Amino acid sequence: MSRLITPEALKELIVGGGELALLDVREEGVFSDGHMLYACPLPLSRLELSILDLVPRRTTAIVLCDDDDGLSARAAEALARFGYSDVSVLDGGLPAWAAAGHVVFSGVNVPSKAFGEFVEVNYHTPDISAEDLNQMITDGEDLVVLDSRPFDEYQRMSIPTGIDVPGAELVHRVHDLAPSPETLVVVNCAGRTRSIIGAQSLINAGIANPVMALRNGTMGWKLAGLEVDKGRDVRALSSTAEGTAKAVKAAAHVAKRFGVQGIDRAKLESWKAERESRTLYMFDVRNPEEFDAGHLPGSLSAPGGQLVQGTDQYAVTRNARVVLIDDNGVRATMTASWLLQLGWTDVVVLDGGLDGVDLETGPHAADVAGLKDANAKSITPADLQVKLAGGNTVLIDCGKSLAYRKGHIAGAWFAIRSRLAQSLKKIPQADLLVFTSDDGLIARFTATEAASLTKTPVQYLEGGTKAWTAAGLALVAGEEQMADEPEDMWLKPYDRSTGIEEAMNAYLDWEIGLVDQINEDGTTNFRLFK
Repeated sequence: MSRLITPEALKELIVGGGELALLDVREEGVFSDGHMLYACPLPLSRLELSILDLVPRRTTAIVLCDDDDGLSARAAEALARFGYSDVSVLDGGLPAWAAAGHVVFSGVNVPSKAFGEFVEVNYHTPDISAEDLNQMITDGEDLVVLDSRPFDEYQRMSIPTGIDVPGAELVHRVHDLAPSPETLVVVNCAGRTRSIIGAQSLINAGIANPVMALRNGTMGWKLAGLEVDKGRDVRALSSTAEGTAKAVKAAAHVAKRFGVQGIDRAKLESWKAERESRTLYMFDVRNPEEFDAGHLPGSLSAPGGQLVQGTDQYAVTRNARVVLIDDNGVRATMTASWLLQLGWTDVVVLDGGLDGVDLETGPHAADVAGLKDANAKSITPADLQVKLAGGNTVLIDCGKSLAYRKGHIAGAWFAIRSRLAQSLKKIPQADLLVFTSDDGLIARFTATEAASLTKTPVQYLEGGTKAWTAAGLALVAGEEQMADEPEDMWLKPYDRSTGIEEAMNAYLDWEIGLVDQINEDGTTNFRLFK
């Protein structure tokens, strides 16, 4: 029996200032329809993949939320198996929270999105409309457009002439991209938040140039009837010595204004020794390529702009210690300045960054909880191909629905892992059930669980759908054979197959309305620095 906590007691924990991981274990699409402000989406379906990175201290106070439908109890049992010792379930789930009169938010990354609107309202961040910017570009005026999103988002859809400079990179690179103080610098993202935060970063850093955010980003550009670029490949990945020196000076100005503190390596080691009593996150805020080329052991890649944009995806334990790491302090300082304004208190920059340390290379390999207990039998792509041709095997794809829509193995059914018992009732009887997912991990867990739900033999595709395509086997696109609603993901407006413009307008209206909602909620601790 799970330990229960009332909405009133949970509210006290949220505002109490202690460490707390508030995890919503429903699917992301369901979460986006309504959730608590500081709840972090961690679906039961994918719990094992990231819990050890997101909540590294196993004595952390964890509260689980669902729709009062049993998901939290199942998650609590799993967390107990993984060694977590302080887990509670919100009594009555989100319906009880709402019934108690507390605010329910829609959308994703809400704390950061609301903070972006808070910044614009309180700092009066200047902006420019899509129509005016387009006219200035057409007229050949002296300006530069800096896209503050990660490269994959930028490549998908960007403003003509735009250069990819993700959020924390802006102060680091701008002095080389706009060396004349007369050049107008326009910062954009897909919508509003990263445009506002990016533009305000440059203003806070005291650069001489006029700076504006592109109002409503690429969505606003599209809604104005203007054409976007696709597949553009112009990135700012380095700086001159002169540009770097100016960036370091600007970052020092920001550190002084916002009270950004540094710690030395000895202090970091003492914090590492205290990880059983205080949660410690070590985030490398450089570009992922730089992280892969060499990073501090124990650190996680969290590009600064994305960390500020989605604190609930990285620093899940509120009020934890956060150490930010880069090569020269610029990106770490800019990121720290925003986290401090977001209300985080124990945020520091590691002095000396990566100097004098043996670095690890390659991407971070997350530890997967409970993997040794997922003992289902595997099948190779070649053997699966034979089985499917024989006609007595049913394939179930329990990966992400958007990936399924873009490409899946012909004949596969889509199902959500946490609802498998219901989905199996819709799937034809067979002599063998085979599960697949992106890389096979979720499929392995799902197949293990399926063995207790059906008498049909079960296996999982070794290496998942990636192994299938690596073997030269084809995928098909579409949304046929859906054994469950595709509620596992929140879709960006431009990820939708229909109603894209309506979704864009609704999204922008939602962002603007968040300021009023957070004022009503009363649990934010955003900070203003005059």
